[in-house]
Amino acid sequence: MSKIKVNNEEQEVTLPLSLSELIKLNKVLQPDMVSVQLNGNFVLKEDFDSAAINEGDEVDFLYFMGGGR
Repeated sequence: MSKIKVNNEEQEVTLPLSLSELIKLNKVLQPDMVSVQLNGNFVLKEDFDSAAINEGDEVDFLYFMGGGR
């Protein structure tokens, strides 16, 4: 098992693992509406399948909400 951080919480995962697989493992609601940072860098949605997760990586799932006036 390898340790990574997801939204600042430690998780143990089995590698190899793609970003798309990590999204599924974390049961991200509305994955089409989420932006993802991998080690502080935004990953394009078209790269989710090819972006590999490595030991010690930090992943943030970011949701942008509209609203206000």
